[in-house]
Amino acid sequence: MSARKRSAAKLGPKAAAFVVVTGLSGAGKSHAIRALEDLGYFCVDNLPVALIPTFADLTLNPRGEMRRAAVVVDVREGSGLARFPTVYKALKRRAPDQIRLVFLDAADAALVRRFSETRRPHPLGDDRTVSESIAEERRRLQPMRRLADQVLDTSALTVHELRRRILESTGGAEKITPLVVTIMSFGFRRGVPPDADLVFDVRFLPNPHFVTSLRPWSGRHARVANFVLRAPAAGKFLRLTSGLLKFLLPQYIAEGKTYLTIAIGCTGGRHRSVALAEALGRRLRKARGIQLRVRHRDVAEE
Repeated sequence: MSARKRSAAKLGPKAAAFVVVTGLSGAGKSHAIRALEDLGYFCVDNLPVALIPTFADLTLNPRGEMRRAAVVVDVREGSGLARFPTVYKALKRRAPDQIRLVFLDAADAALVRRFSETRRPHPLGDDRTVSESIAEERRRLQPMRRLADQVLDTSALTVHELRRRILESTGGAEKITPLVVTIMSFGFRRGVPPDADLVFDVRFLPNPHFVTSLRPWSGRHARVANFVLRAPAAGKFLRLTSGLLKFLLPQYIAEGKTYLTIAIGCTGGRHRSVALAEALGRRLRKARGIQLRVRHRDVAEE
């Protein structure tokens, strides 16, 4: 059994406080629980059924520190799984709007293919083929499937589509953590930032380093910024790059990416890259679905 916790996200009032994820092995339960973890749920995988009421009490207690939690319960529970319907019905009567059971299903062919691709054994596969194990698992989980608030067929879903469906099913789809975009200036002299996703080289622009009166200042200084940005190539670079990023950002958000680092480099990382990073940040500041920050790796605070 494993537990994972992240700081709670700001969810809407309809978000479920206690979510039970169950379903067939290979249907995507691990991806579902990670999506809930990203949403701020305290997540426990393979929690024994006997402990579910106690764990739910910690979540539903208005004075408790745990505001929302999610658990995975499946065929690994063994004989104790037979007690789940009674336990869940009692919880549902107690807080019908706060408790949610999500059942993940998939076609047999899809499940067999996934086990073949991952080469992982089925939990019931000691003396059965994969197809026989899936059939037996369906039989054992049928009482839970009938109780489910939502059944998701993941046969044709990508990982990112499954994530979206899980967030929708728990009331958190409108409050997904925004894409954190970092625009970072740097100097090639000290190497490309190791966490850079996109790298732009602006060493083609006139260099303020060779202007004696500008050399002491960084690209955040108005005089240096004006010198860099007045070059026709700088304006064209900003137009083309901001246009590209305004196209890319929604694609990254839809794909489920959580962090994006855009690195802009010049020779020393003090003048041109700094001015362009600041200017690009201003152009992207109002982009939807992102949390923007501008950082300058190779410039000390002024």
